[in-house]
Amino acid sequence: MLAVGACLLMIAGEFDLPIGSMIGFAGMMVALPAVYLHWPISIAILFAFVCSMLLGGTERLPRDEDAPAVVDCDAGVPVHSARPHARAVDHVRGSHHQSPGVGNLAQADPIVNTLFHGVALNGFFTWLAHMGIGKLLDSGQPLVPGIPKVIIWWLALTTVGAFVLTKTRYGNWILAVGGNANAAKNVGVPVKRVKISLFVLTAFCSCLFAVLQVCDIGSATDRGLQKEFEAIIAAVIGGTLLTGGYGSVVGACFGALIFGVVQIGITYTNVSSDWFRVFLGMMLLIAVLFNHYVRRRVSQAQ
Repeated sequence: MLAVGACLLMIAGEFDLPIGSMIGFAGMMVALPAVYLHWPISIAILFAFVCSMLLGGTERLPRDEDAPAVVDCDAGVPVHSARPHARAVDHVRGSHHQSPGVGNLAQADPIVNTLFHGVALNGFFTWLAHMGIGKLLDSGQPLVPGIPKVIIWWLALTTVGAFVLTKTRYGNWILAVGGNANAAKNVGVPVKRVKISLFVLTAFCSCLFAVLQVCDIGSATDRGLQKEFEAIIAAVIGGTLLTGGYGSVVGACFGALIFGVVQIGITYTNVSSDWFRVFLGMMLLIAVLFNHYVRRRVSQAQ
C-alpha cells in the first residue's frame, strides 16, 4: 500500500521521506481520541485520516518554479515532524511504554470491523473447508479463515492507482510533471496542485496502513519504522525512476512482494536483526543500479 503512494509521488519527481513518521502519527491519532477522549472508534479513524491528509498537504510545499535562482531550496520545504509529535503526546498521556489498546474497540464497531479488522470472506472459506477444500480445525474454523483486509485494500489501491496512471488525464499530468516540470507548466499542467495532491495521497496510504495495523494489533506506538525506505526500494525495484517521469504502480507492487518475501526469509533463517539494516542498504544499492539501467534503456529507446 505504501509503495503505491510512493511510486506515484516518485513518478512526479518527489519523495516523501516522513512516510514512517506519518504512520506513527496516524496511529496515535486513532488511539488517543478513542481511548482517552472516549470517541467512537469510527470517528477517531475519520479524524486520523483528516489530520494525516492535511499534514500531508502541508508537509512539503512545492516551490514556485518562477522563484529566483539565487534562492537555494529543494523541491519542497519540510514543515512538520510527525513521529516526535506522536511520541510527545503519548508521553504526556503517561503511556510511553504501553500503547493504547484499541483492538477491542475496533471489533465492537461494526463499520470499523467490516472495513479494517480481521479477514474477509470468512463464511466462504468456512464453507470450502466443510466441502473438503482446505483443512478444518477441531474448533470448526478453517485453517485459512479468509483474506486479510490489508490485502483487499492493497488490491483496491493498486487497481485504482494503475488505472489513474495509465488511463486518465491526471496520470498523464503525473508523468509530465516528473519528466519536465517546466515544460508541463508551460502546456497548462497544474504542477503544484498535482504534487500537493500526491503528497496527500501518500499521507492517505500511510494513515490507511496505520489504521489497519492499529485495528488488528491494538498498538499505536513506533509503527512505521523504516517504512519510507522500504516503500522507495519497492518502487525502484518495480522500475520507477528516482529522477521521475517513468514508473509503474503494478511494478512497484511486485517490488514490494519481492522485498517482503526476502525479508520474511531472513526472519526464518534466525539471522540477527542487525543484518536487516545491511540487507536494506544492499537492496537500496541494487535498486539504484537497476534504476540506472532502466533509465539508460528508456533513453536509448527515445
